[in-house]
Amino acid sequence: MNNLSTEAILEERSKTHGDFKNHARITQSLKITVRNEIELLGKYQELTFSQREALDMILHKIGRIIAGNHNHDDHWDDIAGYAKLVANEIRENKKCASPSTPMTPRPASSDLYSLALSEASLFSTTQKVTSSS
Repeated sequence: MNNLSTEAILEERSKTHGDFKNHARITQSLKITVRNEIELLGKYQELTFSQREALDMILHKIGRIIAGNHNHDDHWDDIAGYAKLVANEIRENKKCASPSTPMTPRPASSDLYSLALSEASLFSTTQKVTSSS
């Protein structure tokens, strides 16, 4: 069992991940940009949950690379790993898909997108309130 205190863990992680506030700013900026582009292109419903999550995690890792140690190979390996998981899923879907079956599973309703946007908006509002306190 690891006996490191929370402060010691945070100190250690800051060496590879960078300052948390910088990382949060960079990562959220990247995610906002990508989500806006996905929305403008009307592609949200086309992306599977796995693809959406992989994009978020890849952007998260890019944020760590920019804010933290860009030579920490684990960041780069994680990006490759998330991309590989999605590529594997796409290949599996292609094997299982019949001509009448859509390749990309879609949520039952666009309400999921509205929910995601409202949650993002709520998060953004919470961040503003927290940062101005």
